[in-house]
Amino acid sequence: MFTGIIETVAEVTAIQNEGTNRHFKVKSALSSELRVDQSVSHDGVCLTVVKIEDGAHWVVAVQETLQKSNLGNLKQGSKVNIERCMLNNGRFDGHIVQGHVDQTGIVKAIKEVGGSWLFDFEYDASTGNVTVEKGSVAINGVSLTCFNSTANSFTIAIIPYTYENTGFHKLKPGDVVNLEFDIIGKYVKRLLNIPGI
Repeated sequence: MFTGIIETVAEVTAIQNEGTNRHFKVKSALSSELRVDQSVSHDGVCLTVVKIEDGAHWVVAVQETLQKSNLGNLKQGSKVNIERCMLNNGRFDGHIVQGHVDQTGIVKAIKEVGGSWLFDFEYDASTGNVTVEKGSVAINGVSLTCFNSTANSFTIAIIPYTYENTGFHKLKPGDVVNLEFDIIGKYVKRLLNIPGI
C-alpha cells in the first residue's frame, strides 16, 4: 500500500522486451536502498523490484499492466514518480493508494494561476470509475484532491512544491496519465450497485 506522497523522480535508463513482458531499468536516488522483491510505485503502478545493479533497479510490467497504464509509452530517458510502500509505523499523509491503476486519462488543459497550476483531466466514463467533489484521486501515483468533478472529467490544483518535485512539470495537454480512483468510493459504488455512478 502507498500514500501517494512521491519520494523522488527517477529516469528510465533501459527497456527490454521479453515475450509480452517489458523490463524497465530505473535509476533514482532510492535505487540503492531498495531490495529484490520489494514493491515500489512507478507513476502509480505497483511493480516488484527484480534486480539491483549500477545504482539502478529493474522492474517488470506484464501485458495487463501495459494495457491499463501509460507504462507502455515509456522510453529511455522518460521520468517516473517513485514511492516505496508505506511503513506500518509511518504517518498517513496522502490517501490509500494501492498501486493498481484503474485506467488512463488525458491532460486536457494546464493553466498557471498565481504561482500554482490547474490541470484538467478527462477519462472514459464507460469503465464506471467516478470522482467526487473534494475527493481523492491518484494521478501518476500522486495523491491529489479533485474538484469540478463531472461524469468523465475533473480538475486538480498543483502547488509549486508538487509541481517541481514530481513529473507534473513535464506534463502537457494530450499526455496520457495513470489514474487510480479512491478505493473507498469504489467499494461504496459496488455495495450500492447504482448504475451510471
